[in-house]
Amino acid sequence: MELVKLKSGSILEHKESYSRVVALDNWIFMSLTSGRDFATRIMPATTLEQARNAMKNVEGALAAVDCSLADVVRRRIFITRQEDVPDVMAYMGEVFRGVDPASCVSCGPLGGPEYLFEIEVTAYRGAGALAVKNLSISL
Repeated sequence: MELVKLKSGSILEHKESYSRVVALDNWIFMSLTSGRDFATRIMPATTLEQARNAMKNVEGALAAVDCSLADVVRRRIFITRQEDVPDVMAYMGEVFRGVDPASCVSCGPLGGPEYLFEIEVTAYRGAGALAVKNLSISL
């Protein structure tokens, strides 16, 4: 078994001593990821654009550990403004269509006023290639 700790070059990863991704065997745990462009340090002005940028960051980090969005089994989404939830979640529905991970959406303040969206995912390498048994229940 191998433990891999991936850094993305974020200033905060070094300052606060954490990894963008920790991969333990086939489990992939990703830290809360914003929509900041790590190369330019630019943060988009809208929640939807931050979500799009964040997903690029997520996909890049997953690819670095031989994983993809198809392998995501859980997502946690944080949106600061409730009025942005419908548009952002419609976009998330497009991104995760067919993957259907367990999900949590929360609204509230994040690490600073410029942060409008952040996402954290857990993946299992190879999950996207497994046969799926879909069940439905009535609650």
